[in-house]
Amino acid sequence: MENQSIKINEYALLNFKRDEDDALKFQSVVFYEMFEDGSFENGTTVEEMLRVSIERLQDLNGRFSCRENSIALTKMQEALMWLNERTREREKRGVEGKLQS
Repeated sequence: MENQSIKINEYALLNFKRDEDDALKFQSVVFYEMFEDGSFENGTTVEEMLRVSIERLQDLNGRFSCRENSIALTKMQEALMWLNERTREREKRGVEGKLQS
């Protein structure tokens, strides 16, 4: 068995369908990670994952509209709004892109 190191910023997302031999398949998503010296390992952001999820659910809701989809969309859009507000506040305080709160 191959030894794989686990990163704290990497997640395995379960694919919708199993493959031909009924095995579970996963795809990797890596989030960026910032280090104390200001360097970073490139990857995606929570905001980008929300944006893509919103886009996907809008498409599905356009074809298979229901109350639950609409509520989920509203909550995801609200979450994205608050994360963007956090970024604006951090930029205003000059701490965006730094390991400071």
